[in-house]
Amino acid sequence: MYSLDCFKAYDIRGIVPEQLNPLLAYKIGQAYAQVLTGDKVVIGHDIRLSGPDICEALAQGLIDCGVDVIHIGQCGTEEIYFAVPHYNADGGICVTASHNPANYNGMKIVGKESVPVSEKTGLAQIKAIIEDNNFPAPVKEKGSLSFQNPRSAYTQKLLEFINIDKLKPLKIVVNPGNGGAGEVVNSLEKHLPFEFIKVNFEPDGHFPNGVPNPLLIENRAVTQHAIKQHKADLGIAWDGDFDRCFFFDEKGDFIEGYYLVGLFAKLMLDKEPEGKIIFDPRLYWNTESIINDTNALGIKSKTGHAFIKERMREEHALYGGEMSAHHYFRDFYYCDNGTIPWLLICQFLSSIDTPLSSLVEQYQQQYPCSGEINLTVDNAITVLEALYTAYAHDAIETEHIDGLGITFDTWRFNVRCSNTEPLLRVNLETRGDINLLNQKTSEIVNFIKRI
Repeated sequence: MYSLDCFKAYDIRGIVPEQLNPLLAYKIGQAYAQVLTGDKVVIGHDIRLSGPDICEALAQGLIDCGVDVIHIGQCGTEEIYFAVPHYNADGGICVTASHNPANYNGMKIVGKESVPVSEKTGLAQIKAIIEDNNFPAPVKEKGSLSFQNPRSAYTQKLLEFINIDKLKPLKIVVNPGNGGAGEVVNSLEKHLPFEFIKVNFEPDGHFPNGVPNPLLIENRAVTQHAIKQHKADLGIAWDGDFDRCFFFDEKGDFIEGYYLVGLFAKLMLDKEPEGKIIFDPRLYWNTESIINDTNALGIKSKTGHAFIKERMREEHALYGGEMSAHHYFRDFYYCDNGTIPWLLICQFLSSIDTPLSSLVEQYQQQYPCSGEINLTVDNAITVLEALYTAYAHDAIETEHIDGLGITFDTWRFNVRCSNTEPLLRVNLETRGDINLLNQKTSEIVNFIKRI
C-alpha cells in the first residue's frame, strides 16, 4: 500500500516504500493527467536508488491517461525547470526528496512555463482524486514515451548568465555530497577556465558520505579541509537535487545564506539598477540596505518557493532570494537554481582582487545574525501570541507576512512555524552589535522554551 501523508504543502515527500512507491506514483501520474491543462509532461529523477522505478510508474500513469511523456533521466530539479519550456511541455515532475535521508523519495511538480504546483494550485486536487479513487475511464489513445537529454542545451542556457571571456582561472572545491550536481559541473567544465577540486563527487544513491545537506555542520568539514589543503579560492556544496548551493570562502568558512541574498541582489542590480528584488522576511536588514543604495525596489514575500515564485512573476522581479540558499532568477523562468549563483560569484571574483571572505565580511559586521534556530514545540500559536504580547508594545514595527516579525531600533526577530514539522524557526539580527545579538537570542529562545 501507500500513504497520502506524503503530500506536503509544496511537494510530495515520504519514506519508500511504506509511504511512496510505484503504485502511488502510477496513481499520481493518472491524477496529474486530470489536473494538467495539456498533454505533454517532462519527468526525471535524482540519484536516489528508488528513483528509476518510481519514475517509470509515474510515466505509465501519465501515458495511460493519454499524456505524452518526455523522460530526461537522472537530473536535478533545475533541469526539469529548464526542460519544461525547452520542450514546450505543459508540465514537469522531478522525482526527488532533495536533502532527505536515502530511504525517502518524493516529487516536485510544475505546470506550463515551470509554474510551481503546490497544495493550493493542484497538489490537494491530485491527492483528492487518489483518495476518492476518482479516475476516468481508460482512454482510447494512450500517450507516448520518449527519452531526451537536454543537458547540452541546458549548459548553454547557464552560460548566458556570464561572460566567459572575463573569467580568471580560479581554483574551486566542489562537493555535490554524492548527489547529482557533479554532472552539471562536468558539463560546464570544458567551457570554463577553472580548476575544480572534486570531493564526494560521484552520484551515489547510497549516500556513502552522509545525506547531501550542507546545512548539517558535520557535512562541512570535508569541503573546508579541501579548501585549505588546495588553497582554493572558494568552495561550493549542494543538496541532493542541487536546486540549492552553499558557499565557503577561501579560509574554509561557511557563509550564512542570508548574506549571499544581499550579495546576489547587488550583483544583479549592477546590471539592472532599477530592478525589483524579492526577499523573505526572516532576515532582511542587510538586503534592504544594499537595495536602498540603488533605485531598485525591495519587496518582502512569505517564505517558500511557491510564494516567492508567485510574487516574482507578479512583479516581474529581477531576482529573489531566501536565506535557506534558494536563489530565483527572472531570466530562469522565475525559478530557483543551484548553478547560476556560483557562476555569478566566480565571474565577480574574476573582476576584482578581493577574496570572497572580504565581500561578505562587511555585511556580517554591519548586521550580525543568529542563523536559523529550530525549536520543537507543540503549541506554536500560543508561543507566537505570547511573544507578541511581551514584545510588540515597545516595537517600532510588527509584521505578520510570515509568522511574527518584531522590529526595534537596534535589533529585530522573526519567529515562524515550519510548514512541514512541529517546529518554530527563530531568526534574530542586530545593527552591528554582536553582544546584543547573543543577549537577545538567548532571551527569545529561553522565552519560547518556558512556554
